Amino acid sequence: MFLYEQIEQSKNFGAYQNLPSYLPQNLNRGLQIRPYQESAFCNFITYFENERLRRRPTQTLFHMATGSGKTLVMAGLMLYLYKKGYRNFLFFVNLDNIVQKTKDNFLNPLSSKYLFGDRLIVDGEEIHVKEVSNFQESSGNSINVCFSTIQGLHSNLTNFRENSITFDDFRERNIVFISDEAHHINADTKKGGKRDPETISWEEVVNRMYHTNPDNVLLEFTATCEIQNPMIKREYEDKIVYEYPLRKFREDGFSKEVKTLQSHIPLIDRMIQATLLSQYRMKLFQDFRLNIKPVMLFKARTVNESKASMKTYLETISSIDGKKLSSLAGTASEPTIRAMYDYFERNGITFDQLAQELREDFSAEHCISVNDNAEAQERQIIVNSLEDRNNPFRAVFEVKKLDEGWDVLNLFDIVRLYETRDAKAGKPGGYTIAEAQLIGRGARYCPFNIDPEQDKYKRKFDNDLDHPLRVCEELYYHCQYDSKYITELHTALRETGIMAQNVVDRQYRLKDGFRNDDLYRSGLVFTNERTAKSRKDVNGLLPSIRDTSYRFSTYSGITVVDSILEEETNQEVPRQGFSYSITIRQIAEINYNIVHRALRKYSGFNFKTLLSHFPNLRSMQQFITDPSYLGEISLVMIGPDEQISVDDYYRACVHTFGKIETELANVQDTYIGTTEFVGRQFSEVFRDKRVHYTDPTGFGQGISQSDPNVPQEMRLDLSSEDWFVFQDNYGTSEEKSFVAYFSQAIGWLRSKYDKVYLVRNERQLHIYSFSDGERFEPDYLLFLQTNRPDKSYEQLQIFVEPKGDHLIESDAWKEKFLLEIETRHVPVRKFIDDNKYCVWGFPFYNRNKRMKEFSEAINRLKIRS
Repeated sequence: MFLYEQIEQSKNFGAYQNLPSYLPQNLNRGLQIRPYQESAFCNFITYFENERLRRRPTQTLFHMATGSGKTLVMAGLMLYLYKKGYRNFLFFVNLDNIVQKTKDNFLNPLSSKYLFGDRLIVDGEEIHVKEVSNFQESSGNSINVCFSTIQGLHSNLTNFRENSITFDDFRERNIVFISDEAHHINADTKKGGKRDPETISWEEVVNRMYHTNPDNVLLEFTATCEIQNPMIKREYEDKIVYEYPLRKFREDGFSKEVKTLQSHIPLIDRMIQATLLSQYRMKLFQDFRLNIKPVMLFKARTVNESKASMKTYLETISSIDGKKLSSLAGTASEPTIRAMYDYFERNGITFDQLAQELREDFSAEHCISVNDNAEAQERQIIVNSLEDRNNPFRAVFEVKKLDEGWDVLNLFDIVRLYETRDAKAGKPGGYTIAEAQLIGRGARYCPFNIDPEQDKYKRKFDNDLDHPLRVCEELYYHCQYDSKYITELHTALRETGIMAQNVVDRQYRLKDGFRNDDLYRSGLVFTNERTAKSRKDVNGLLPSIRDTSYRFSTYSGITVVDSILEEETNQEVPRQGFSYSITIRQIAEINYNIVHRALRKYSGFNFKTLLSHFPNLRSMQQFITDPSYLGEISLVMIGPDEQISVDDYYRACVHTFGKIETELANVQDTYIGTTEFVGRQFSEVFRDKRVHYTDPTGFGQGISQSDPNVPQEMRLDLSSEDWFVFQDNYGTSEEKSFVAYFSQAIGWLRSKYDKVYLVRNERQLHIYSFSDGERFEPDYLLFLQTNRPDKSYEQLQIFVEPKGDHLIESDAWKEKFLLEIETRHVPVRKFIDDNKYCVWGFPFYNRNKRMKEFSEAINRLKIRS
């Protein structure tokens, strides 16, 4: 079992450590800690603080995808280990350009990628990050960092030089070693420990440094650990503290989507086509008032090839005219390229205007080459700051100097400048695999948002593929049309995880008959808004925190991870035999000190900090017992019997409060949802929509409701059901179950109402909870209309949310909000009419746990108002 898997199990036992509040407070606030980075921190802290599990000296590996922000994790771990007493840090990597880039990230507050906050405050004292050439220069109140290449380190330690690091530096001091691109230092391990006895390898030098002191710490970071090598797996199985592969990185939405754009046109035309696409993206960004400059990479196989291509490109660009661009447009057939030309035409942008723009924006002053060591050394800061507003470059020419350590977010096009293949026996060759890895590096998401509620670091349009900015969430790899090569490249991309194994696009298409209905053409759908809430009006925790049940296991030990959890060993795994819920207030009634002591473990719960969040809070006792705060938060205690000890309650509180402190730290502004539900034109909200699904399986998301794999009791051909406004339904199994359930009620609903329509809401509409303005996108809306004698009508709009078993507890606030809508909403019409409108919300639909409540709610519809 891998170390990270053992740590994952500890979450069930209260042994898992939460993120210390001083980490987000001291890291750059503009680089928000992403959920997986938080997990990386917590995994390491859980390991480091468990004496029975932690080995000394301490060696851990973070196996994290390219582009996942490993350097931010390094910076956070520096702060954590500083607090634990460490002052000296040695950063080393195989390439000097990575060293220079990392120095800028750690030391230069003016850098756009600086990792720390404006001031570093640890335990009430200000500290600094300081570069040193050896640890004789260390300061006791600083994070002292020595930067080196592994080659330079190897040379200094095997050939003594004045003022350089020696093995003596490590014997008397506790050192934290940070190895970036760490796969370069395990060559001996890959060979099963075999090495040349006449030489000292990189790996041996690192091991000698690391083992000079039992309190040393070695932090290794890489995206390519080669676990498939049995020697590597055996060496690192108990050291991989966190695993976040590229596949998961993509699935979580933190990367661009990758597409190959194959063109059967001359190479220079392919380069110009990519240039046009880059200019198209820039215009789209400008349309949404986003100051983002798209960049291209021209990838050659040799330095001479790169130089020749750059020369040809610059000559062509300098004399390009509208006629040339017009001839390219005439051969375009690929949908994205066609959409680009349609955009130019729609906005009155002529080919002559485009040609002038290209001559200016892609002139020699805006193109840069990084072909050899000298150029890489001289220009590494420039190519690692391509996102900066004052960085003029739009195109980069290179061979392989950017394959590692290149941080670029605004790369959207890679143009392959050669047409050879190197597959063997049907498997991708070395060049193809390297291309796939480069694509993975370029696929980092370029952060932006057009709505403050959007996560700027994640893809936003997987569920709206027709949105203009969707192309700005995609990386295009431009190459010659060659089916065999594309097959090989796609294989390599899937193996790295940056391209999904199975991707489908589904179309939610409104039925023609419904488009002719008055509800679509002139009807209203009602939603509310949210408004900022003054801090003086904040009187409790967010519902998403307050209404969540937190699970905690009281097991006394478990054989495979007993060293994390308990002192006792050799115990059998106890069976789950008992569980019950208890609130924080009830635990406080048993023993108030249990809760109070658990809160004191976290600085975020000292009374002064709490008052900054909750200015109306009167006392710690109120915070602990009041239902608006912690009082009614439920802990689900799970154990082998009913004997719950005081220590169990304490550990459960510590576990829960750690999660809550993290949630509180992430709350910036507070809101309320308005009780006024304003009418919007139905046709402006619900339209045809293309949706992107990755790896659909079984009968869940991405699968048609009429698919043979869907169980018979849920299977429906919705194309012939006029009450469902879209041609099909591709929702989860629970959603399909609801639609099938609803189809059984159509008969009696139509006997009561003149119109019955069920609408799938594919993130086209959202509402906000009344108490705290939390955003919610109900899955379905039901519209029922009753005609009145004066030719007006009564419309009942009902929000419906099918919910899987595993989400009922965590999303309880949504159900509570839905049930409040009927009595608290006020319908408001922008356009006065004689119709009567009403808005309801139903309890969750769930086959196993909510059918009684849901059936009672839908049976209310049998009574016409």
